[in-house]
Formats: sequence, structure tokens, C-alpha cells
Amino acid sequence: MPNIEFLALSPDHVTAILEIERQAHSHPWKASMIEETNGRGAQNAVMLVDGRLIGYFYAQNIVGEVSLLNVAIDPKWQGQGYGRALIEHFLEQCQKAGAESAWLEVRESNQSAIRLYLAEGFNEVDRRKDYYPTDNGREDGIIMSYYFMFGM
Repeated sequence: MPNIEFLALSPDHVTAILEIERQAHSHPWKASMIEETNGRGAQNAVMLVDGRLIGYFYAQNIVGEVSLLNVAIDPKWQGQGYGRALIEHFLEQCQKAGAESAWLEVRESNQSAIRLYLAEGFNEVDRRKDYYPTDNGREDGIIMSYYFMFGM
């Protein structure tokens, strides 16, 4: 069984994150955007497997409402349960921080991510029509939410 650990995102991780960004996303974030994620309410983490960075998320917690801004697993490591482990870690971190809800947006074409989010307890709440650019035009962004139940 591989050794999995989660660490707070640091500037030392940006180079590896950028490489995954380029491979995992059709429209990757720039280094400056990643570096700006450590501001107020930052809730960011990287996932290491046997010491190798294979995934990450950036989130922002504003008054108990956490927005998952970006998440990815290196494509070479996808389909092996690491995405599920990363999302579960994200939700655990939200709960530890006392969040009431978590929100994300996903491209409608990313069906594997949508299935994962639904399986982890997220619900589709709305759509942003033609929100994301694609190589052939635009596609909808699906807005999903997760509500934490405290004291139940």
C-alpha cells in the first residue's frame, strides 16, 4: 500500500502543480493565479504518494462557506481512487474548519468528476450556461454544493 500524505500547499509545490495543471486541465491556471490562492480564508493542500506530488486543491473559506476553486490529480494517477481520497480530505478539512457548506463548479464534460462529487454527497444546484471555453466553443459549468450536518 502506498504512503499517502496531505500537506499544506507551499511555494515549493508550485512547479509540480503547474505541470499537473498543464496535463489535467484544458485551460490551466498560471503560476501567478496559484500563488494568489494563499490569501484570506485559504484552505489549500497537496497530496503526496510515496513522496511524489500527484494532486492538489485550492479552496477558500469565507464565513463557513468553502469554495473549491481548483482540484486535480495527475492524469497518470487518475482512476486509482486518489481523486476520491483528495475530495474526502477536502471535506474533512472543511468540517474541521467548521464550514457549513462547500461549493464547486465543474465542466459538464467532466463526467468522471461529476460522478465522484455525487458519490461523495454533493448535489447539482444550478448551471452556468456556456461558462467555460472549449476548443470548439463553450460548455456549461455545473454548480454543486455539499452541506455539513452538525450535531446529528
